[in-house]
Amino acid sequence: MRTAYQYKLRPNKEQIATIELWLELLRRQYNYRLGERFSWWSENRCPVNACPLVMPIPQLRDNPDYYSQKKDLVNTKDKFREYKLIHSQVCQDCIKRVKLAFDRWFKADKNGQRLGKPRFKGKGRYRRFTYPQIKLNCIEGNQINLPKIGKVKLIQHRPIPEGFHS
Repeated sequence: MRTAYQYKLRPNKEQIATIELWLELLRRQYNYRLGERFSWWSENRCPVNACPLVMPIPQLRDNPDYYSQKKDLVNTKDKFREYKLIHSQVCQDCIKRVKLAFDRWFKADKNGQRLGKPRFKGKGRYRRFTYPQIKLNCIEGNQINLPKIGKVKLIQHRPIPEGFHS
């Protein structure tokens, strides 16, 4: 069983600026990747009973799935240098969020109802990011060492269980 703990962070001004930059860049990345999926879906869908017989079928593009979009992050980092500032796993987690949102749109819940279409994130609407594989010994006292951000003050609401870190 996986356990997740959430604690409040108290970053300094420099770390706040870094985190805000990351959130804005991740919001743009989320919107771009979601837009890629929507454009592919709208260009390549055609109801079976309403396909045009006269018009030639256009060349189908590859479906932008999780792995192809994750692989394309290399091109993003080459074109836009500021994305190199973000930890790679944080960017990959952003792509995973797009995948989960898009997959939820097509699947029905247990009552047979389909969930709503994923929305683009407006300014200030992308509020969190995740380090999927953070090291267990990253917490030292009342600070946590976040890759590419540094040591950030940590406010613990409950004690960290033994065996979780060290």
